[in-house]
Formats: sequence, C-alpha cells, structure tokens
Amino acid sequence: MQIYRFLTEDDTSAFCHKVSAALAKGWVLYGDPQYTFDQANGVLRCGQAVVKDVDTPYSPDMKLRQQ
Repeated sequence: MQIYRFLTEDDTSAFCHKVSAALAKGWVLYGDPQYTFDQANGVLRCGQAVVKDVDTPYSPDMKLRQQ
C-alpha cells in the first residue's frame, strides 16, 4: 500500500532538511514543490508531496511521520 504526506515549512533550510529527512526514511518525491506567499506572516511557504510504500494497512490513526 502507498501512503501520502504533504510537507510544508517556511522557505528556509528547515524545509530542505524536512524533505531530506523524509527521503532518508524511504519517502519518494511526488510531483513538483509548491510555493505560496503567506501574507499574514509575510513569508514564502513551501510544500512538497511525498509517498511511501508500506506493508501496514492504512488507518486514519497512523502516524505518517513515523512510517
């Protein structure tokens, strides 16, 4: 089964580290990164979808970050 996550963060090195950590745990990039300007906080926000094949059946209670 394949599970999906959408990682977000301000446009800083923290975003790159978050995506890199997911890749190191076996997640795979899914699509292009997304960017939007957060007017309320005055920052550029980034997003990247990732997917991973797992043997565990899906449950809404899954902690995706821990997979």
